[in-house]
Amino acid sequence: ARLIEDLVVEQLNHGINQYVILGAGLDTFTERRPDIVSRLRIFEVDQPGTQAWKQRRLIELGFGIPNNLHLVPVDFEAGDSWLEKLKANGFDPSKPSVIASTGVSMYLTREANLTTLRQIASLAPGSILALTFILPLEMIDVKERAQHQMVYEKARAAGTPFVSFFEPSEIMALAREAGFKDAKHISRDGIIQRYFTGRSDGLQPASGEEFLIATT
Repeated sequence: ARLIEDLVVEQLNHGINQYVILGAGLDTFTERRPDIVSRLRIFEVDQPGTQAWKQRRLIELGFGIPNNLHLVPVDFEAGDSWLEKLKANGFDPSKPSVIASTGVSMYLTREANLTTLRQIASLAPGSILALTFILPLEMIDVKERAQHQMVYEKARAAGTPFVSFFEPSEIMALAREAGFKDAKHISRDGIIQRYFTGRSDGLQPASGEEFLIATT
């Protein structure tokens, strides 16, 4: 979350004020960052049921729905196009944007990931994507593999199995195949170097989930 929000601030300072969150769920960026939210147009994309529940709770808790926050319900099972729904809710595809997709790629097939990447790569030049992906089990710290396997089993039992795992070189190649001009990998070590160096408590992020940053 910190890496993405730093990216949003950096791009906002370059004049990019459209921010799209794919699979937004209960993301709280809008509520936590009033210092910059007023300068942004934020689009949260998720399933209709999740969107309706979140909207109700934001109103009940007194946050409300600011004019620049667009909750975009997309029924993927019904064949809705998230990009068309975005446009219908005021998104301007001719202007560059920041797009975040965290905790989503593992639930999609390689083909579905490629389709989504192609749609994002078609956005205005200068748009930037921050996407998380899960490493293959053999690339995850040995001490954490059992924990990952337990998570995979629980996801499968819940009917939402993890179906895609990528080596960094694979996800970057997929981004280039989709049409992105540039793709880079930010590893766990990179995250530690940015945000965890010098901590007195030794806290570090778990291994396994890393970042693709791609630009159109």
